[in-house]
Amino acid sequence: MFRAGLIGCGGISAVHAHVLGELENTELAACADVIPERAARYGCAAYTDWKEMLDREKLDAVHLCTPHYLHPVMAAEAARRGIAVFTEKPPAIDAAGWEQVKAAAENVPVGICFQNRYHPHVRSCLRFLREGTYGRLKGLRAFVTWNRTAEYYAAAEWKGKWATEGGGALINQAIHTLDLIVGFLGLPDQAEAVMHNHHLREAIEVEDTAEIYLEKGGVPALLYASNAYSQDAPVILEMHFDQAVIRLEGDLMTVIRDGRKQEILCTTDPVIGRSYWGAGHKACIADFYRSMEAKAPYQNDPASCENTMRTLFRLYAR
Repeated sequence: MFRAGLIGCGGISAVHAHVLGELENTELAACADVIPERAARYGCAAYTDWKEMLDREKLDAVHLCTPHYLHPVMAAEAARRGIAVFTEKPPAIDAAGWEQVKAAAENVPVGICFQNRYHPHVRSCLRFLREGTYGRLKGLRAFVTWNRTAEYYAAAEWKGKWATEGGGALINQAIHTLDLIVGFLGLPDQAEAVMHNHHLREAIEVEDTAEIYLEKGGVPALLYASNAYSQDAPVILEMHFDQAVIRLEGDLMTVIRDGRKQEILCTTDPVIGRSYWGAGHKACIADFYRSMEAKAPYQNDPASCENTMRTLFRLYAR
């Protein structure tokens, strides 16, 4: 039985706590949060000092559900104590922090919560690419159109600031989609971004909208990410092959070939938390502990995220 700790008990922590409670080989043993009431919300040992928790509890792993800028230093401190790390996205907001995370992974298992990699339709697309099912990949496009208000940013002072969030719509709302695009395309030869702040100029420093152009070996990929929409709409990702167009939207995969349209609905685990987060968290976290138990490499380790993070930092280079 793995004893897990949780640092940061805000919104996304509920997903981690729920999954840890469902897995047969894990136990949520302790939580830390600067707000005592939040630290105590899951009924286990509660701390307001995360380092004290790491020192006093005999933990096998710790989950980082904290503000973005804290992930690298917390990963480093856990690794120094021999505690494995599972971190929310993004694992770092700059190259220096990313080096800290990679250094931690030299001593302990480190996993990154890119849960959409576990969606069956995503895995199908990777197989299509690998096997050449529909011929050569000719292009990709994706749309992430969600809604974030000034009140959303005012509720957490670290959000909306370059120094603590690292960016806006791209690094927070659209990073999962960027990760999928880079996974399909490979490390791009060309990466350019145009960023805007359309509706939150008085509330945040960072972008509310990003227009991304990537290219690899002549194959273009377009990503439009904005939190200025009226709702949290399902993410759309489309892949153009020689012989077909594959469109992913939520749990639906549409294959358009020879003028015919085939729709394939995927039944996944129930969504934990908000619907637009997707249903891959349980598979992602369970696989982390399965890899720890088997002492085997984890699919979402830092090495597997290198291309995504290099591309992200390149897009944000200012």
